[in-house]
Amino acid sequence: MEVCLDLCNHNARPSLVVRDTVHVLPQEMLGTSTFGLSMWLLKWFPLRLVDRFLLIVSWLMLGDTARFGLARPHLGPLQLKNLSGKTPVLDVGTLAKIKSGDIKVRPSIKSLKRHAVEFVNGTTENFDAIILATGYKSNVPSWLKEKVMFSETDGYPRRPFPNGWKGEYGLYAVGFTKRGLLGTSMDAIRIAEDIQRCWKEEAKHRLAFTNSLLHQSSSL
Repeated sequence: MEVCLDLCNHNARPSLVVRDTVHVLPQEMLGTSTFGLSMWLLKWFPLRLVDRFLLIVSWLMLGDTARFGLARPHLGPLQLKNLSGKTPVLDVGTLAKIKSGDIKVRPSIKSLKRHAVEFVNGTTENFDAIILATGYKSNVPSWLKEKVMFSETDGYPRRPFPNGWKGEYGLYAVGFTKRGLLGTSMDAIRIAEDIQRCWKEEAKHRLAFTNSLLHQSSSL
């Protein structure tokens, strides 16, 4: 959700694929961080009661998120975290962009085409790029139809750090460095620089092609 928000704030038109139920909580409640408030409440009240409090305040502050394609799980946010490790999302502004329509919420993906995505509801849309948030443990080889960049043994790039960020045909990988946010930042900077270089080369070729056509037309 934060990646979508950053893209939206930089004039992109992102869509967010939501495949499962998710708890979205405000980043702050009652003037303090939601996480800190939750930890303090758990010292005095049972988990189920704290969960109920979090959901009531979230509903008052954010409204019914299911209306926007973000249905909540049956279990409370803290109970779900304890049982499955699934962490609730702390909203930092994305939900407002979803409500305004600047960020679209889409269902699961059925198939990927060259420049389009087909969703399970039968709709198809064109996209310039796809960002895959793969989680904390890499299972990339189980779904990515590619045998060169990623190792089937551990799901990480075959090329060691700092050279594992780029594959073929526009495939990039961020955060597989095992070096935390610093490694992720280094990947992101290299990828941004590479995309900029590719765009400049493409623009140069297009300009040369256009000039060639103009020269031919003037000769005629």
